[in-house]
Amino acid sequence: MVLPQPGPASSKDDLAFFIKDLFARLRIAGPDFKKDSLDRLLELLLQDDKNSVAVSRHGDVACLVHLLDCGNHSLVRERAAEAVAVLSAASESSRRTVFEEGALGPLLRMIESGSPAARERAAAAVEAITSDPENAWAVSAYGGVGALVGACGTGSTPAARAHAAGALANVACFDDARRAMAEEEEGGGAAAVGALVELLGSGTAAARANAARCLGILASAGGMAFRDIILGCGGLRRLLELLRDAADPETTEHALRAIHSLSASPRTERTLSSSSPTFLLHVAELVKNGNQGCQRVSASLIGNLSLADETKRAMSGCMPFLVKMLESAQKSVQTQEASAQALVSLLSVKANRRDFVRDEKSLSRVVQMLDLKNECGVCKSFPLLVVIALTTGGSGGGCRKRLAAAGAPQHLQRLVDLDVAGAKKALQRIMGNPIKNIFVRKLERVNHIIT
Repeated sequence: MVLPQPGPASSKDDLAFFIKDLFARLRIAGPDFKKDSLDRLLELLLQDDKNSVAVSRHGDVACLVHLLDCGNHSLVRERAAEAVAVLSAASESSRRTVFEEGALGPLLRMIESGSPAARERAAAAVEAITSDPENAWAVSAYGGVGALVGACGTGSTPAARAHAAGALANVACFDDARRAMAEEEEGGGAAAVGALVELLGSGTAAARANAARCLGILASAGGMAFRDIILGCGGLRRLLELLRDAADPETTEHALRAIHSLSASPRTERTLSSSSPTFLLHVAELVKNGNQGCQRVSASLIGNLSLADETKRAMSGCMPFLVKMLESAQKSVQTQEASAQALVSLLSVKANRRDFVRDEKSLSRVVQMLDLKNECGVCKSFPLLVVIALTTGGSGGGCRKRLAAAGAPQHLQRLVDLDVAGAKKALQRIMGNPIKNIFVRKLERVNHIIT
């Protein structure tokens, strides 16, 4: 007798009884009945994410994990891996249950030696399990990094390559996993990095996004050694192409973060600083229209790269948006600092300073950020950097006068009284040298008396 599948309106007891019956069949039935039971289990899991909680609570997850072993029929293993993947992706609690029942080891072995379909489902399950950092560390303990690297190659299905790259990105933040990647091939990790760089150009959209995310983590956490390997494999060129062609914000952000991490290399910094205007104007455009992550990384790139004056001039249209980033209390300190540094870089050009002070809204916002009564959550040192940049290198079209007219001196004086670093310098630049001003005023009086 086969029980009917509970509908959405079924009671919790009916659902629990159905789950227990399914797992009883999985334990004692032959291959055909097991496949049928797994199909019904998958149907239940895909029907509603809430059912995953009931399965992990009332089902025998250890039995499901046992079906992943190589002694079972290949179709049973594939369906079991798919059920584990769905269960792991559904909720944190079910993912934890799967991990604690020991699913990671059999899944990694399946990726290494299973059929193409089995490898694809196993890779999806590993990506879901490792999305929790508390589980991800165990991949290197099982010796599974090599299996994931292998699954990124052209011998796997497109979906398997995408899932394997996602799993590698999940584990790349751990030192042991990065060491395992570096040991994949003589030459310091060319096998792992080469496979990821290849995915940037030939993988699916998901594979490209995951590969970019993993390369960004390796470039950031792996230090100069990994940055050199990525550059040697042509990773920068592929990332720039991905950034140009990306169709969704997530992929754009992953590509941009990877490029930013690579820019820590002096060679990359020089390359990006002198790159085509298309890339740099794209970065400025992301400050205006990108998501919060893209805005911060783009601002950081503008502040860190050694850009030519004509390039800075071409990017000046993003300055009002950098002011908004600086002003917002919801932005992190890192975002505020990045936006301030980007403004300082762009304001090194006289024409940009002139445009900035003529934008009354942007000028007013910077001055208001200096006000101690303004509880905008911005550290005063950041708007001070902008004011100092505006008063550098001559009047720049009356920058000092406009700052004074906007009320900057009174706010700066209060900051000077509190010994805020940079406030005295900014005030002196706006008001001029006090001693010189006294001398000028006395000389004007003498001239007046003489005449």
